[in-house]
Amino acid sequence: MSADRSDHPDSGERTDATGTATGTDVDAGGHAHASAQERAFTEPVVRDPVSAPDAEGVPRRTTRRFPRFTRDTARPEGGGRAAPGDAPAPARQWPMLAVLGLVALGLLVTALDQFRVGTILIGAALLGGAVLRWLLPGVGMLAVRSRFTDIATYGLLGAAIVLLALMAQPEPLLQIPFLKDTLHFTVDG
Repeated sequence: MSADRSDHPDSGERTDATGTATGTDVDAGGHAHASAQERAFTEPVVRDPVSAPDAEGVPRRTTRRFPRFTRDTARPEGGGRAAPGDAPAPARQWPMLAVLGLVALGLLVTALDQFRVGTILIGAALLGGAVLRWLLPGVGMLAVRSRFTDIATYGLLGAAIVLLALMAQPEPLLQIPFLKDTLHFTVDG
């Protein structure tokens, strides 16, 4: 037997390195086995440990090593539909549409020369997205990363936008004294 041939674990048939049959063996009961070409179209040959099949019915590898090429990404936690699958597409993605709708309203108000109100609406939309991500088990496309990362990102960005809108000149609604002193220290020093 040469070095490039190996015994297949399921039968007495020998295959070379490419998986093609080198002959047909007869088992102890006198039954002949099918050639590798015949079995290639009927039985998947699995050489690695496998888990449950994927959507196409092909077994997946269970190794914890990252693949050389990424073919797909896992859905983030809570990334499922926000409504049943038979509901129309807008109903399944209502959390994302609510956040985008409020952002669009904020941009429209900002375009109509109400800068402070418009930017507060945009920040409130992001804060609302953080609350939705925290409370709902499935938020559709509003889920981008892990639940914690999404809540932290939406919350921090929303809070920063609201605070900056409240501190915007002229006539700020919120004044933080140490920020003014810090600004004067960095500019004057």
